[in-house]
Amino acid sequence: MDREKISRLAHTDHPVNSPLDDESVRRLLQRTLNRGDERILDLGCGEAAWLLRALTAHPNVTAEGVDSSAQVLAKAREEAAGLGVGQRLVLHQRNATDFTSPRPFDAVLSVGATHAFGGLLPTLDAAHSHLAPGGRVLVGDAYWECEPSAAAREMLGEYEDLATTMDRVVAHGWTPVFGHISTRQELDDFEWCYTGSLATWALDHPEDPDSAEVLAAAATHRSQWLHGYRDSFGFLTLVLGRTPE
Repeated sequence: MDREKISRLAHTDHPVNSPLDDESVRRLLQRTLNRGDERILDLGCGEAAWLLRALTAHPNVTAEGVDSSAQVLAKAREEAAGLGVGQRLVLHQRNATDFTSPRPFDAVLSVGATHAFGGLLPTLDAAHSHLAPGGRVLVGDAYWECEPSAAAREMLGEYEDLATTMDRVVAHGWTPVFGHISTRQELDDFEWCYTGSLATWALDHPEDPDSAEVLAAAATHRSQWLHGYRDSFGFLTLVLGRTPE
């Protein structure tokens, strides 16, 4: 079965595709949208969970989201219509790396999608290309809380520790104005929701031809998490302004 279906099922109970609870999302958006009338962009928006929260909290905000998946964008449009914010949301089906706009944005978001650009710093470069002067970037990415195993590095990629990650961001021309380090509860809740949503669907649909594969995917992910990276994986979300040159 395709990976997109696995991903869609896995995020049923945790629509924000990052280890952040609702209060953390609210606080990060509040620090990013300090006027309340911003024009915002989410690169790799998925089901547009961040944008929908911003639009419902701020009636004068307008938003655009970019994602390559037609299915998740269709779900986002449906939810936006149900929330009454569809008129203020524009969604683009394309690779985030290919997106262009004739106008800059007051805020650019990319949380949990840095892989699309090849890492944190290239993501910040992409965000900067869409950012209006004085705007804010909200970005989230992984870091290593302690030295990972070789298997964890191979599985998840090359990250740095927290201090080195921050040093690299600052050296790249950005000033942090707010940040959030995901708690152990947020990290574990995200993984339990991921594996639990898959397992629940498989157990509730035993007649589906994909059921066994989905259940196996839940078991594999749970094993990789518990035996591979749980003790070393961390997640950092930053609100950044561009450092004056």
